[in-house]
Amino acid sequence: MARPAAEDSVPRRLLAAATKLFAQRGYDRTSVQEIVAAAGVTKGAMYHYFDSKDDLLSEIYGRILRLQTEQLEKVAATEAPVAERVRQAAVDVVVSTIGNLDDMTIFLQSMHQLGPEKYRAVRAERRRYHERFRSLVEEGQREGVFRADKPAGIVVDFFFGAVHHLSVWYRGDGELSARQVGDHYAGLLLAALRPE
Repeated sequence: MARPAAEDSVPRRLLAAATKLFAQRGYDRTSVQEIVAAAGVTKGAMYHYFDSKDDLLSEIYGRILRLQTEQLEKVAATEAPVAERVRQAAVDVVVSTIGNLDDMTIFLQSMHQLGPEKYRAVRAERRRYHERFRSLVEEGQREGVFRADKPAGIVVDFFFGAVHHLSVWYRGDGELSARQVGDHYAGLLLAALRPE
């Protein structure tokens, strides 16, 4: 049986409140009481959906990672040439990261505060995403479309280092849209992969 719409919105309200508070005050300086007050729910309602503040932090990152993974799989499964699939995947990860910049900022600043089990689970999920992205680069290297003298893992780590740095400098009111930044990042990645 489906839950009523009002009940379905409780997790979203909690996540929105937690995201806002974590971004403003930091994960460690935000209490569960402040989150539930901002969401307009009781602690009991929160604990119905989330076991802990840890769960909220994990889910803030998990939702963006699930979105990015789903989009990467769609791009990877197309019949487009590998260079185009890598370009699309690179643009998408930049655009979706910028679209969820608070989530990424919070997570990158607070990931180390997750409990050991959640920390391992999140790292494993993120590693699977990076490995799938890397597999596209390796495919291009095998086909001779991309240079093969640089390890694909290094290329992908270098690219994602730049993506994670977006939270430091990108501003929505700046000169470049998220799509423009994505196009630039993808162009730089493909230029770095071009055979000499």
